[in-house]
Amino acid sequence: NSRKFKIAMVSDFFYPNMGGVEMHLYQLAQCLIKRGNKVIIITHGYGKRKGIRYLSNGLKVYYTPQLPFYNQSCFPTIFLSLPLFRYILIREQIDIVHCHQAFSAMGHEALIHGSLLGYRTCFTDHSLFGFADASSIHMNKLLKISLSDVDHVICVSNTSKENTVLRAALDPHNVSVISNAVDCSAFVPDSQPRNSNKINIVVMSRLVYRKGVDLLIELIPEVCARFPNVNFIIGGDGPKRVGLEEMREKHQLHERVELLGPINHEDVRNVLIRGDIFLNSSLTEAFCIAIVEAASCGLLVVSTKVGGIPEVLPNHMIILAKPDPQELIDALCVAIKRVKDVDRFQFHEQVKRMYDWNDVAQRTEKVYDQICCIEKVLLIERLIRYNECGTWAGKLFCCLVVLLYIWWCILEWLYPKSEIDIAYDFPCQSYIHHQLSKSKIPNPKKQTKIE
Repeated sequence: NSRKFKIAMVSDFFYPNMGGVEMHLYQLAQCLIKRGNKVIIITHGYGKRKGIRYLSNGLKVYYTPQLPFYNQSCFPTIFLSLPLFRYILIREQIDIVHCHQAFSAMGHEALIHGSLLGYRTCFTDHSLFGFADASSIHMNKLLKISLSDVDHVICVSNTSKENTVLRAALDPHNVSVISNAVDCSAFVPDSQPRNSNKINIVVMSRLVYRKGVDLLIELIPEVCARFPNVNFIIGGDGPKRVGLEEMREKHQLHERVELLGPINHEDVRNVLIRGDIFLNSSLTEAFCIAIVEAASCGLLVVSTKVGGIPEVLPNHMIILAKPDPQELIDALCVAIKRVKDVDRFQFHEQVKRMYDWNDVAQRTEKVYDQICCIEKVLLIERLIRYNECGTWAGKLFCCLVVLLYIWWCILEWLYPKSEIDIAYDFPCQSYIHHQLSKSKIPNPKKQTKIE
């Protein structure tokens, strides 16, 4: 099967862990495969899930023997990871190394290794960072070093692009905006009529500080006191769940605030269709997939006006408010009055037209076309770029890259490229056509026998 590109997507965040980045990798990879490309995923092992696994449509996943260090990110082992990474890229005959998420240590290492080995590199940023606190300062410096030699950067919103350009000191012309998308076929509104006497407000997120759980703890008792017919359904887990349980106990709201705990992604739609309003209280978001999924299920969205959220949905689908409890309460009051006029299936059709993973894959292919036309950079020019990243950090990283180059030369001598076996490609297109034709074959048991 002829393919346009052979892509290795690298990130610490992938299945069985579930989240926005994980779903982005999976859906984008599936659409790229259907468009005739070869895609593999490189991530770290999750428990007993190690080695090589195949997912739908022959998506090949390398679960490398690296342990997560913090928040599912691996401990940086830049020298130790080079032999295995080089072996995988040669074995799979990769053209492009595409890394995801600034929090991923494996992604940063892959960018450095990919440039060193002469591959085209691309990076997708899914998050927003500040500029003042210590963690943001260190992360921004690391991002500046990693992206100083990358061929192209993709951001999921215009706000994310501005943030990344400032943090990493990038040329804006080298950064593209390709938003996330949603599989709308999996998020269809419920055809059953809703109970007009009750209004359910749904919250689906990780229960952490960044998701604004403290705002929820303050506003829920006030909303419940104002509107006796309003209930809350909260899905997700995290360290802030204790605060929600204490709030529910203090105000005796056990029958009106339902805490569902962790929700599998395949069950998210079943939770969303129970609601009328979706509430997002995040303190920072580059692009919130959750509100798109909710709108696809026909829910009216109330959200904090932060990050790239104002770019996601049109005004008639979303009510924005400042990240303040009273502002969110006022927005919910407006939403409660408007919710009866919402046409759920009209919302679904509009979201279906706005967000499509095939469109995301097509636009990503254009980025791949662009970076494949760029001339390869010599080592000396790469060292000059790294040296410009800081007075001390730049020189330190130049030394690191020189040592990596020497280590790569040793690996080329010990394990020549010609002695590494080439992996057979999974016949993705044949498999997809076979599955489609198989689904069209009528069931013999349902056929009427004609004598």
